Amino acid sequence: MARTNVTPTPAHQSPLAQGLGIADPGPLGLAAFAGTTFFLSAVNTNMLGSSVQTIVLGLALFYGGLAQLLAGMWEFVKGNTFGALAFTSYGAFWMSFWYLLNHLPTDAKVNDILHGVGLYLLVWTIFTAYMAVAATRVSGAVLAVFVLLALTFLALTIGWFSESPAAFAKNSNVWIHIGGWLGLLTALAAWYASFAGVLSFTFKRPALPVFPRA
Repeated sequence: MARTNVTPTPAHQSPLAQGLGIADPGPLGLAAFAGTTFFLSAVNTNMLGSSVQTIVLGLALFYGGLAQLLAGMWEFVKGNTFGALAFTSYGAFWMSFWYLLNHLPTDAKVNDILHGVGLYLLVWTIFTAYMAVAATRVSGAVLAVFVLLALTFLALTIGWFSESPAAFAKNSNVWIHIGGWLGLLTALAAWYASFAGVLSFTFKRPALPVFPRA
């Protein structure tokens, strides 16, 4: 049966990982990422008013943050470097997003805050871009998630760097809206990969194609 891990498990897995018999944490990490990304992206498309953005904080801290962080730790035990790096990093991303919304400086200029958020998103754009290169050796489903996510972060980065206080007040930045729609596609791709992984376990056979790489 084809593996459903976010990254293939090495043939010589550590005795600890073999003895613990840890389940595949990939579907959990992907689902946590998808759910939180979907909510925030819906806000970024302007389908919902920006005033509801703080509702995502619970998802960001506990599901996108804590659940993904745990998935990353389990990937470390299983010896999956790609999954460990991805889930731990994006878990930390959502936790840092939760912190960011709760600790925006009140005495900073609006332009400085906008550019600061843009730089924050640029960091994640760069990280996601090189993870997308690594994902070419995982599966087509996971590669789609990372390519779409890299485009999402890129659009949001451009949006925040080009944002003006007037446009920010009206929530009318086109690049941020594009990033929102790309984020929705990213969430759907991540849900698909998660669904394929959990179905492979419950059906005891590959149930959905994920296009694994050799």
